[in-house]
Parts: sequence; C-alpha cells; structure tokens
Amino acid sequence: MRFRRHAADGSGFGEVERAVAIERPLAIEFNGIGYAVMMATPLDIEDFVVGFALSERLIEHADQIEAIHVHATPSGDVVRASLAQSSADALVERARHRVSESSCGLCGIENLEQAIRPLPRVETVSRAAPQHIFAALAGLRGRQPLHEQTGAVHAAALCDAKGAVVEVREDVGRHNAFDKLIGAMARSGRTWDGGFALLSSRCSYELVEKAVLAQCPMLVTISAPTDLAMARAAQAGLRLVVLARSDALLEQAP
Repeated sequence: MRFRRHAADGSGFGEVERAVAIERPLAIEFNGIGYAVMMATPLDIEDFVVGFALSERLIEHADQIEAIHVHATPSGDVVRASLAQSSADALVERARHRVSESSCGLCGIENLEQAIRPLPRVETVSRAAPQHIFAALAGLRGRQPLHEQTGAVHAAALCDAKGAVVEVREDVGRHNAFDKLIGAMARSGRTWDGGFALLSSRCSYELVEKAVLAQCPMLVTISAPTDLAMARAAQAGLRLVVLARSDALLEQAP
C-alpha cells in the first residue's frame, strides 16, 4: 500500500510503499450451524478452526473434526466444519448460549456463568527456567515474517524446555494466533513436553483459559496481565510469566 510520509522536523514528505496486514471476516459453521464470525488473517485457517473448537470446548481431540472446507467469497471466508456425533450435544448447548437474549435477569445470570466457566487443573509441568524464556524471546524475533513485513500482527509460539522456538503462528488477533498454534499442535500430535507458550501480546483471561484447556504448563506474554487473567491462572495452577522483555520478566507468585 502507498502512504504519504510526514517528518517531525518539517522537512517535507514523500510517498512510501509498505505491506499491510490482511484482516478479513471468517464465518465459522459447525455441522451447518452458524457459530461465529471472527476477524482474522486468512492463513493457517484449518489450524485456527481446530484450535477454536478446542478452546470453545466443542471437541476434546482434533480427530473429532471430521472435515474442514474453506470457501473464499468477496466479503470474506466461510469455513464449514463437520464435527463427530460425539460433539453434537456440546455444539448445540454452546450455540444456544452464544445467541441467547439477555432480556431478563435469569438469562443474564445464565450467560455470566457461561462466560466464566470452571477450568480444569493444569496437570503438565514446564521445565523451563528464566534463562530459557530469555532465549525464546530472542529466538522469536526472527520467526515472525508477517510482523516483520507489517508490524501489525501477533505471534504465538511453542517453545521447548530449553527455550528453542519450535512452532509459530501469526494473526491480527492475539486470540486467533493462539488458537492457530493450539490447533496446529493438536493436528500434528505435538505436546508441550516441558516447554511453554510465548505470546507477543498482553495477557487477558481468554488467553489464560485457552492455555489451561490446552494443558499448557506455562504461559509467557510480553505485556501486562489483567487481574482476572491472574486469578484464573492461579485457580487452575497455570504458571504465568508476564512483561517478558529482553532484560527482565515477572512471574506470578504462588
């Protein structure tokens, strides 16, 4: 895309070419039910749909999605996924809560309970020490091609116990990037194996919940957490590291 550049010292302007991140609507259908419309970067869509279904608790394993078909349209992409019969009840229940109207107090209470659902305990353990997190931070810089081109996308990385960056997914949305990584791991059969997740974003409660549901032993983010994110991590036993920078990091105290 072309831009007009203005200098702070008033020395004039010039036109420059710069890559811009792609952001398109992605409509997701499960078993013919319109479930969600997300704004996303249209890459690694199959990984995203699997990770999204896992994070939504519609499935427990990647093989419970029997087929994924992506259809490009001028307005965006439509993804039609077929879930196994064993996931049908969970799909109907979750879809009902997503579209229900909060026109009375009881409906509102029901929706609030769905929004903050109980989390399982994290049963996995990370063997990574602070020096391994610093190594991962250094390694991630060269593994973000979209961010290098545009400066406008988030990354989610699987890092091993020594801080080596094993897998990376990128998206304009931090939640989408993490779902893509979780989906990619589920589809390939990768496990955390004593490692951790590194996200180039702030730490919101949704990211904590995705980490817990994926049995991630440690979540590392480069920016600050919210109070709810910290509370949910503590409740689930998730090791949480935030404000991870090249010179220092903060780990939530037990």
